Amino acid sequence: MTNQMVSKVEDKVLILEREFNAPRELVFQAFTQAEHLKHWWGPQGWALPVCHVDFRVGGVWHYCMKCEDKNQGEYFGMESWGKAVYSEIVVPEKIVYVDYFSDAEGNEAANMPSTRVTLTFLETETGTLVINRGEYASAEGLQQVMEMGMLEGVTQTWDRLVELLASIQKSA
Repeated sequence: MTNQMVSKVEDKVLILEREFNAPRELVFQAFTQAEHLKHWWGPQGWALPVCHVDFRVGGVWHYCMKCEDKNQGEYFGMESWGKAVYSEIVVPEKIVYVDYFSDAEGNEAANMPSTRVTLTFLETETGTLVINRGEYASAEGLQQVMEMGMLEGVTQTWDRLVELLASIQKSA
């Protein structure tokens, strides 16, 4: 099993894949329950002080990532708000949502690209393969988030998920 993320870009679509050494139901819960998301969502040094999840079709996940690592210089204290609107849920196989940059009130940021995300959770012999397919309105929108360091951020975020899954299974 690889613990490395695989990524590929196809025009305006970014596909990320990673296998996690945990049962599919647990990995699915980690992506859908606030009590789990608070422990791993966001890059290293960032916390999730706000995490409201209404996990249903038409429901909204509104969150705030905040940099708490003084070593990250100008990013220290910065907040990044996001909002996801769920459009399809198949427990524990698939989640589809549109992800927006937003403000604290949940208003979508007009100057930032939104992403149609399809998360697929596949059982493997050693755990769960997560496939994250992010589709942007344009190749330029995808390029904009790539230049913001999104790939590095997702890699660190999923590394934190590996740690959370290991700790949950160890204490079970």
